[in-house]
Amino acid sequence: MNKAAETLGDAGAAGEGDRGDRTRAQVYALIGALLAAPPGEKLLQALRQLEVPSSEPDSEMTAAWGLVKQAAERADSSKLQEEYQDLFIGIGRGELVPYGSWYVTGFVMEKPLAELRFDLRRLGFEVQEGVCEPEDHAAALCETMSLIIMSPGIPFETQREFFKKHIDPWMGRFFGDLASAQSANFFRAVGLLGERFFQVERTYLAMLM
Repeated sequence: MNKAAETLGDAGAAGEGDRGDRTRAQVYALIGALLAAPPGEKLLQALRQLEVPSSEPDSEMTAAWGLVKQAAERADSSKLQEEYQDLFIGIGRGELVPYGSWYVTGFVMEKPLAELRFDLRRLGFEVQEGVCEPEDHAAALCETMSLIIMSPGIPFETQREFFKKHIDPWMGRFFGDLASAQSANFFRAVGLLGERFFQVERTYLAMLM
């Protein structure tokens, strides 16, 4: 199994012992990568090699990983470009608008984005050169949360507050919409994975208050 598949395998086996935070960060990073662009053949191949645990067959997360693996096995990377276009870009706009400001206020580039930018500067994060999407894009927020989890200088309380303020108010609804979107085929499984992962994440962060 290649390195990418090993990383995804760790994520699929999910969250036990000392690997917990690393696994959480990997899942955030994976979901961010899947939402940032149509997955290429390399990522699809890694998803096809996911080792989905069979010890908890009724687990909702286990079922979600299994659906992602099945979706990757059926996926045609050339058709994913069109699916991604229809879902997130479209002509004028896609079926979904994957921005926090939109879900919270009904408009893009609104107050939630300004507050997010303030908090990102406070944490020392800067937008990389060449990035055109606003920071409240679902992919960018997942990638940011992964970085926060893996940053040793950022306390756990900051993780929880960032999630509570910038992710929890809307991203569960976004993933629910993605899981039921008319244009979604492969991304239906991504939506279900995101929806179930954020349910687990919400419970995990609340337990550690």
